[in-house]
Amino acid sequence: MRFYEFETKQLLKKHRIPLVQSELAKTADEAEKLASHIGGPVILKAQAIAPGLAAASMREVSDSAGAKAAATELLGLDDGGRKPNGILVEARPTGETVYSLSFTYDGTTKRPVVAAADMAGKIDDLGDTHPERIVRRHFSALYPFSDYIAKELAKSLALEGNDLKRMTRIVSGLARLFLEYDLADLDVRSLVKLGDGNFVVLDVEADLEIEARHRQRPMLDELGFAKEDLRQVREPTEFELEGARIDDEDPRGIISPIAEFDGNIGLVIGAGGGSLTLTDAVRKHGGRPANYAAIGGNPSVDKARRLTKLVLTKPGVDKIAVMSNVVSNTRADLVARGVIKGITELGFEPADKILIFRVPGAWEADAAKILKKYGVEYCDRTVSISEAARRAVEKVG
Repeated sequence: MRFYEFETKQLLKKHRIPLVQSELAKTADEAEKLASHIGGPVILKAQAIAPGLAAASMREVSDSAGAKAAATELLGLDDGGRKPNGILVEARPTGETVYSLSFTYDGTTKRPVVAAADMAGKIDDLGDTHPERIVRRHFSALYPFSDYIAKELAKSLALEGNDLKRMTRIVSGLARLFLEYDLADLDVRSLVKLGDGNFVVLDVEADLEIEARHRQRPMLDELGFAKEDLRQVREPTEFELEGARIDDEDPRGIISPIAEFDGNIGLVIGAGGGSLTLTDAVRKHGGRPANYAAIGGNPSVDKARRLTKLVLTKPGVDKIAVMSNVVSNTRADLVARGVIKGITELGFEPADKILIFRVPGAWEADAAKILKKYGVEYCDRTVSISEAARRAVEKVG
């Protein structure tokens, strides 16, 4: 879930991270007044989350008149079917020394990592163009963050004296914020050293782990997040909003954010990254997925029932494929009961609507018995994900 930059800076301000002077404007007139109040050259940033808008959503102007004209233009941008959520008007710092920081999770070591560079930019991009300029330190997600790690990182940037102390405080503060709020990414693309020696954050962006949105509800409420707002890159459809409501109303298990496509094969799938593999496998074999809907974490019968009914009632969907990787934290029999119940409540025969059922793992023998009673094919772990997808596509024709 992507934060707007002004929201990210609210969190940073709460944790006493030094920031460049900035204020949010909702109209071009407000942007003009704020630019006049700040004085001097200002930077205007459209508050948008759609990818590809980074370059187009920023303007630097020299006075308040220019700010009004630029704000008018920026407010007209297309942010995935929305208009930008205001304009962030910021002072233009005069410092010449710039750094960048990034906090994320290292998929290889399974630990959080902080990376830094003595130049501005997104660390992922700098890693391709200037890998020699990047330094990294891993830290723990289980134990409190140590200032020693931040100091080591700052020393690796050749900082010393007061610069070392200031950078250490900033890195430590950001690391604790990253852990406290279950962030997936926290990127400071521009950390500027001012003429007086102080550092200020200029450009920053953050993403929240989608599964943490319930635990982080107090923080999201404080920022003004609506409960149904998943911050997708486009406006969610009613189908996607209903999927989010099903997940919110039943805490047993998880339904990852649903995506609606224009295909004809309804998908009730699970197992984290396996669900993405399954969706791709359907496409690979010539099928057209109607949706992405990953269910897992041992969902209740009712949650599986409601999701099944939602997918089957989607226009254009006549049959569904229920597939998952091998998982130990989801009872296959509960998924089977929920799927069967959802189909029968719609007045259909399960054998006519289920293309394939592949949910190997806990209680799979019971799931097989339930499905056999209704004439539904059950695939155990000897049938690969790709083969299960192929069979489903073949049955659709």
